Amino acid sequence: EVQLQASGGGLVQTGGSLRLSCAASGFSFDDDAIGWFRQAPGKEREGVSCITNRDGSTFYADSVKGRFTISSDSARHTVYLQMNDLKPEDTAVYYCAAASFLVPDLWTLDVEYDYWGQGTQVTVSS
Repeated sequence: EVQLQASGGGLVQTGGSLRLSCAASGFSFDDDAIGWFRQAPGKEREGVSCITNRDGSTFYADSVKGRFTISSDSARHTVYLQMNDLKPEDTAVYYCAAASFLVPDLWTLDVEYDYWGQGTQVTVSS
């Protein structure tokens, strides 16, 4: 059974940091890509970051470049999203997702992902 368990969300002040975790099981972690998406109230879900475990390539949305860092721990089958210098506009529910055959240029498209975890709420107060 494929499982993606996202955790680490919370309430933080502007400028603060959080680290999200996505614990994965039930699929070939080392061959797949793991993406982080977020959805704010009234907005569409958007791609935040992605890592392709096969070669370690990383991708970021322009809005988070320089503030967020994605990393992967193969031994723990866990992907992390370190979020620094958080802003109120980062407030959203964050989801992790796994893709077996991801075309790198399409990493922001949620339809490219096969499995999804439940979300974790991130709230940044001003």
